[in-house]
Amino acid sequence: MDTKTKYLGLEIESPIIAGSCGLTNDISNLEKLEAAGAGAVILKSVFEEQIIYDIKRNLSMMAPVDNYGMSYEYVAAHVADDSLNKHFELIREAKKRLHIPVIGSINCYSFENWMTYTRKFQDAGCDALELNMAILPYETALSCEDVDRLFSDIINTLRKSVTIPISIKVSQNFTDMANFMQRLSWMGVSGITMFNKALNVDIDIDKMELTHAPSLSSPDEIYNTLRWIAILTKKLRCDISASTGVHTSADVVKMLLAGAGTVQVVSCLYKNGVDYMKTLNEGLKEWMSSKGYDSLSQFRGKFAVKPNEQASMFFRTQFMKHFAQL
Repeated sequence: MDTKTKYLGLEIESPIIAGSCGLTNDISNLEKLEAAGAGAVILKSVFEEQIIYDIKRNLSMMAPVDNYGMSYEYVAAHVADDSLNKHFELIREAKKRLHIPVIGSINCYSFENWMTYTRKFQDAGCDALELNMAILPYETALSCEDVDRLFSDIINTLRKSVTIPISIKVSQNFTDMANFMQRLSWMGVSGITMFNKALNVDIDIDKMELTHAPSLSSPDEIYNTLRWIAILTKKLRCDISASTGVHTSADVVKMLLAGAGTVQVVSCLYKNGVDYMKTLNEGLKEWMSSKGYDSLSQFRGKFAVKPNEQASMFFRTQFMKHFAQL
């Protein structure tokens, strides 16, 4: 049973990828994921906010920030490099031990650090890079044109400064999803990941403070991702990687039938352990065998919306069919 495919131009043995998370921040887990059949691994994201926090915490432990004067930028850069070097060591170690692609992941909010971090990750040896550009438009002064310009500026600049493939991981917060995703694919990115799983926030009404809510995805979250991948597969000029809501091998099959090139899993690995990757791969192969498929290309995109088909009418028809049977 042939499950080989390509992702971001890289040859991989399986379309099932370990998504960016805490589990991919450990070399032992990375080796287990490879042994269990992961097609590639996406390392835990480096967040610019975390680097900034490390800088402020380390500097304040040595002396009040106001005391640094002209030397602040020099000392801050040293602290930032020290923090980033831990991630680069993992990349170098993973490249030594693994035979599958090692993909870095970064999340920034300043234009300059998108450039700086991306080049450093390339220099560290990543095979590709996923830009976690999940921008929550909470600022009332931020218009859709501003968001559009930010994406365009970052992507166009990065394509000129790095040579490794770049994928964009996006959120579901777009009113013009289809149009914007198509324009992103025209900018020359190698892939788009749908979708980012946002950190959930809750309120503890006894302690009267903000807290973290459970952030693992639920099986019900697969449906919105499934819909958009089916709609956009035939309209984009780059790979689509499915993320959020994938918990079983059946979910993997559904994403591939919708047209996803690869499927990223995280929550099911937290719930079942990293060896669950083997169960997902075995389930995919068993389903392919039961249907008489020898390769992914024989069924991938079978339920994707065709170029000459109106997606809105397609889903409205399905809606009416469903309720007509009740």
